Amino acid sequence: MTLYQPFLDYAIALLQERLDLRSYPIPAGFESKSATVGKGKNQDNVVTTSYGYQAPKLRQIRAAHVQGGDSLQVLNFVIFPHLNYDLPFFGADLVTLPGGHLIALDMQPLFRDESWYQAKYTQPILPIFTAHQPHLPWGGDFPEEAQAFFSPAFLWTRPQATEVVETRVFAAFRDYLQAYLDLVDRAEPITDPAMLAKIEQAQLAYLRYRAEKDPARGMFTRFYGPEWTEEYIHGFLFDLERKRAAVA
Repeated sequence: MTLYQPFLDYAIALLQERLDLRSYPIPAGFESKSATVGKGKNQDNVVTTSYGYQAPKLRQIRAAHVQGGDSLQVLNFVIFPHLNYDLPFFGADLVTLPGGHLIALDMQPLFRDESWYQAKYTQPILPIFTAHQPHLPWGGDFPEEAQAFFSPAFLWTRPQATEVVETRVFAAFRDYLQAYLDLVDRAEPITDPAMLAKIEQAQLAYLRYRAEKDPARGMFTRFYGPEWTEEYIHGFLFDLERKRAAVA
């Protein structure tokens, strides 16, 4: 079963249709990685495949797709804008584990507590959130320290049935991604030096938090070892600091 392949296929096709899409370099050794886990009848092959793109307003569009049988399916799909745009991040964490499905969709704000930012980027998304939430109820508590990085349109849910993922979650994913690309269409570059500095600080704060708290770290370490995992997290998934250091 490849539960999230249709999500990935849809996203790539939509991006190709709507953006001047180019490839984003994936460091050697990270395009695809496999491991054998479990024993006997419970043995499975786990494959992690990486995808990377970029576009004129978007610094990095990347996906990590983990396929390890019916009880391990993960798609982490994130879009990072260039540093001269005040766009939010697009984030989709679609996770299926033995205990069930964990779904998180959001346009994660640079400045969560700024009213102008909410008006510009959250208000247009709230009707989509409101339309989907009755079918995808709130998934429960998540860390307080993480709350600063999510918008009021954060769709966080734990569906019981796989059919709900294939239908309701897929519909929400499509709507969120289309709405995000609408925001990208309208985005104008920022030229004010003070604002550019704030954007860079906000992006780095988000990436540092995500890299430090990446929930996939334990899983990847178990499959592929700590050295590969840390390099994957810092050298590809959340690579802004590396990229900034390289041109400094």
